[in-house]
Amino acid sequence: MSTPVSASSARNEVRGVVPKLVELSEKVLYADVWERSGLSKRDRSLITVAALTALYRSDQLKGHIERALANGVTRDEISEVITHMAFYAGWPTAMTAARIAKGVFEEKKS
Repeated sequence: MSTPVSASSARNEVRGVVPKLVELSEKVLYADVWERSGLSKRDRSLITVAALTALYRSDQLKGHIERALANGVTRDEISEVITHMAFYAGWPTAMTAARIAKGVFEEKKS
């Protein structure tokens, strides 16, 4: 799986500080966990967007929304996940995720 550009650049930015963490991200998370057959990449993306929304991980959410779209998740599904998460993770969290999704959707239009 090719990783979102923002995830890749974030790893490159800290590679000199935490090389083992970057290695584990690349070899375990992206080369193993994301490649397992138990869930499709599309489903993994949908779950990841929900988790990052709930955990208020704004820095990572943009790249994973981009990846979710590339993996076949629709804009409507992303919108529904964010709306659903509002009731479990809070309104401000969901509103932040909505603004991030809006930015990604607008970038994809151009």
